Amino acid sequence: MKKLLMALGMASALAPSAQAEVWVNPGFYSHHFDKEKNLNNNNHGLGVEVGITDTYSLTAGVFENSDRATSHYLGAYVMPYRLGALKAGVAVGAFNGYPKMREGGWFPAVIPTLAIEGPRVGLNVSFVPKIGDRVNSALTFQVKFKLAP
Repeated sequence: MKKLLMALGMASALAPSAQAEVWVNPGFYSHHFDKEKNLNNNNHGLGVEVGITDTYSLTAGVFENSDRATSHYLGAYVMPYRLGALKAGVAVGAFNGYPKMREGGWFPAVIPTLAIEGPRVGLNVSFVPKIGDRVNSALTFQVKFKLAP
């Protein structure tokens, strides 16, 4: 948790203060496509997203993953496409905590993502691709709440 807080502090410090948007989230809800595996859909946790520009934001967090283990993530959203409140792009970063993926160690990921952002509440919707028998495919929903500005 100390590392997560340090990463969040660094992300906030890097964001231009006049433009910085800070969002927090309580984790994810996942809709897994393989219903026979009894995967965890309620991926509660804590995350933050700090806007750098209209296109780029930094993100970090911790959550209970589909395998019921603790995972951390650190990365960036690259959202170059916008139509009103809807943004589209990818989340690029690294995750850990999946027992079958690098024995729970860190691994890189590129995840297609849509975001709908209102003045104070938003929603990230992402497609997690299946990686062999190590990471299960899901559609994830992440409600987020804007703290500033």
